[in-house]
Amino acid sequence: MAALAVRGLGLRCRQQLLPCMLLGNRLSASLTPSLLAGTRLSWPSWTQPRCSLHCSPLALAGHNKWSKVKHIKGPKDSARSRVFMKLAMMLRHAVREGGANPDFNTQLGNIIEQCRGVNMPKASIEAAMKGADKSKASSYALYEARGPGGSSLLIEILTDNNTRSHQEIKHILNKNGGALSDGARHSFQRKGVVMSAGEVPLDRALELAIEAGAEDVREMEDEEERPLLQFLCDVSSLRSVREALQALGVQTLSAGPEFVACSSVQLSDSELEAASKLLELLNDCHDVIRVYDNIQPLN
Repeated sequence: MAALAVRGLGLRCRQQLLPCMLLGNRLSASLTPSLLAGTRLSWPSWTQPRCSLHCSPLALAGHNKWSKVKHIKGPKDSARSRVFMKLAMMLRHAVREGGANPDFNTQLGNIIEQCRGVNMPKASIEAAMKGADKSKASSYALYEARGPGGSSLLIEILTDNNTRSHQEIKHILNKNGGALSDGARHSFQRKGVVMSAGEVPLDRALELAIEAGAEDVREMEDEEERPLLQFLCDVSSLRSVREALQALGVQTLSAGPEFVACSSVQLSDSELEAASKLLELLNDCHDVIRVYDNIQPLN
């Protein structure tokens, strides 16, 4: 009887942890702001005839293993609260920049979709938007950095004190095998990313991507080795591509603009450990909203 009780307790614990595991799965693809304030991006128009769709089978498979290493550690409730706090910062900034109507504020609309993707309560979303006028004005910044093993890092921040944030990030990098460095931006492309469960074969996903107006499809895995599909598109087409995919029966998990690595760097186990520590410290910074890397472990 005691053995049965222990097994029953283990089952209940796994059931209680499942929602938090799903939150972690969605986070890596959804927590990305569209906050390039003061920067004008020029992207190809999807109204012109194109034939540039690519199909990438199991893109950066090693990188999937790295995603399991670098996920936020520690209590799940603490990680969840931190995600919601940073999303609230992004909502307030977006409202101050472009107004509270997501139909006319694309940046706000994308962030609301990200909030829904991680199951942020509707009341919390509304409270953050209503509190935009009362909050301190914040500015967006993108830091370029090098990490262990010559890896490239992009660090997005929202801050009301640029000097403080710059000094804090510089200190963390210098103490943990990294450094601020121009040129890291060239290792990434700004893309709209729609994530869905890998419920259809790749050839069918390719057909769906063509119909929805996406330009690339990648097979990926989450940290629990469950299959995912990543649809890449022009940032300006993000909403229309997601709506088209949903109309075609695809169950989307999240959508948002991201910096997608266009080249990767392979790291040894010791370098991966150092990089994991560095990213964890950067993500713990109050002003940091997202850190991107181009790391791939050695096979």
